[in-house]
Amino acid sequence: MRSANLSRKTKETDITLSLNLDGGEVSINTGVGFFDHMLNSFAVHGGFGLEISVKGDLEVDDHHTVEDTGIVLGKAFKEALGDKSSIERFGSFYVPMDEALAFCSLDISGRPFMVFDAEFPQEKCGDYTSALTVEFMRAFAYNAGVTLHIKSEYGYNSHHIIEAIYKAVAHALKIAVKKNDTGVPLSTKGVL
Repeated sequence: MRSANLSRKTKETDITLSLNLDGGEVSINTGVGFFDHMLNSFAVHGGFGLEISVKGDLEVDDHHTVEDTGIVLGKAFKEALGDKSSIERFGSFYVPMDEALAFCSLDISGRPFMVFDAEFPQEKCGDYTSALTVEFMRAFAYNAGVTLHIKSEYGYNSHHIIEAIYKAVAHALKIAVKKNDTGVPLSTKGVL
């Protein structure tokens, strides 16, 4: 079973997370409404079972909650994938969201890297700070061992831009983690 259950407790956040790459229950509670909406969309569009509970220092702001969730989700992906044998490895996807269009291309390579090209006209979406989108994606990519390229092609509503990004990443991951019949990692090196 391609799944992982992780916990992480710091002075700023207390996170428990359960991930199943092949589907399952989706239950998200981070204390940040818009972030819950994005993570729910991420799980549904990726076809992942995902249960997350976060208690963060929201009296400060939403930064630690969002970034630390990305850390734990990235670690869970890495653990659930094991040696990464028998996966498609690469995934790319465009998502339109009304006036916004976002693109993601990724490689589950074991070599973390991120290129992020997006601007957010509105600073906040509800209680979520728009600029934390890059922090979440970077934390996820570096802890999952993923090369992640994200681009917002255009858009003028931050809600739509951010939602298109989360969904594009989810769909690209869905393609990349899909099982193939080889039984070996998709690499000329023989290992990922």
